[in-house]
Amino acid sequence: MATSFQEITNENGRVFRVGETPHDIMGRSRAWMVFLPWVAMMAVSVFEYGWSAAVDTLQEVHGWSLGQVFWLASVWAVFQAGVAFPAGRLREKGVFSAKAMMLTAAACAGIGYFTIAHSGNLLLAFIGYSVFGGTGAGLVYATCINMVGKWYPDKRGARTGFVNGGFAYGTVPFIFVFRYAFDAGNYSTVLDLIGLYMLIVVAVCGFLFKDPPKNWWPAEVDPLNWKGASKSASSLAKNPPAVRQYTPKEAFKTGMLPLMWICLVIIGGVSLFGINYQAQFAKASGFGPFVIASSLGVLSVVNGTGRALVGWLSDKLGRRQTLTLVLFIAAIAQFGVMWSGNTGNLPLFMIFAFINGFGGGAFYPLFAMLVPDYFGENNNASNYGAVYSAKLVGGVGGGGLAAGVIVAWGYTGAYILAGCLALLATGLTLFLRQPGRKAGAAEEAPAVATSIATAS
Repeated sequence: MATSFQEITNENGRVFRVGETPHDIMGRSRAWMVFLPWVAMMAVSVFEYGWSAAVDTLQEVHGWSLGQVFWLASVWAVFQAGVAFPAGRLREKGVFSAKAMMLTAAACAGIGYFTIAHSGNLLLAFIGYSVFGGTGAGLVYATCINMVGKWYPDKRGARTGFVNGGFAYGTVPFIFVFRYAFDAGNYSTVLDLIGLYMLIVVAVCGFLFKDPPKNWWPAEVDPLNWKGASKSASSLAKNPPAVRQYTPKEAFKTGMLPLMWICLVIIGGVSLFGINYQAQFAKASGFGPFVIASSLGVLSVVNGTGRALVGWLSDKLGRRQTLTLVLFIAAIAQFGVMWSGNTGNLPLFMIFAFINGFGGGAFYPLFAMLVPDYFGENNNASNYGAVYSAKLVGGVGGGGLAAGVIVAWGYTGAYILAGCLALLATGLTLFLRQPGRKAGAAEEAPAVATSIATAS
């Protein structure tokens, strides 16, 4: 039997579909659409955060150079980020469901690891690991982040951060596997098992995915008088809903989407530089294998838990304010890692690895929250996909191009450049403003309803 709902339109033309509970729509609590995406994100996190721990063995068994293995990572980042926008458009046009996207992602992710497990051919590695593996991880990332945003339009901060965090700390066990139980004698078996693990986990989670209807809004929160909703009022006061639903073209014309893209290009490159080269810099600084693995583990754990923390913090302080703070911390961390490594100061190196882990990943969920806050949920898969595509440019800078910078300027020059770029991105965030909302109006409630339609 059809469930009754109302469509309420405010004076800005934004429609809110209210009355249906998650149980009415999918037979389960919407909390399922937090934990399932979180598990899937943890499963594919090994692609990005485990690569630098695995490269020594891969170089040994396949004969790849350091430049080649990090170009594999760079091309992987291009496809991981580049698939987000076209995948979002296909979802919003009804060509592919979230379930279909995740099942496709599961197969691609498995292919990525199966390829490098059984062939040292560099061309096949680029096709299998970088293209298929990057596409699979990108489909998981984009689908999971957008799923949370659609189901939690009233309080997306902490939940989006929680899910996003899985993409980092989910790889921690694999970092130690790669450092202590991954060698020329067993590399094929280890990579096959990881590929199988990703395939099964992502497929099972994706099979249970379901999007809410367009314009859906939780029945317990009045979209026109959300100050009366005690659990959501604080977050909505600091991060009010978008004034209307923007298409990608309209979002681009506001100037805010291009500004977000530029910021993410810069800070994304800085972040990937830290992920890709921190282990190599630790090795060059004379630290032992346990310190190297531990510094990567710290980076991944703090990177992931930091994402969850900033989600909660942004509900209290505001998304843009939190983003500016995080990028400034990321900038300071680059200089700190450089100085402590150059002086051989182990305690400070671990401390700055901790700080770098926080600043180097916590901005991702903030962009994921800002996009629907600024442009609405209906086209979020496309709008966020457009912003997230910036990572494909940053990925090239933080991977293959960074290798050239290290050769030319050394690690010291590379870290100084990374810190200065992070400071530039910090300054650019100060110009971010929610489109269509007057300055100082963040604490005002949305406009009164102008029309109400009822359906069943």
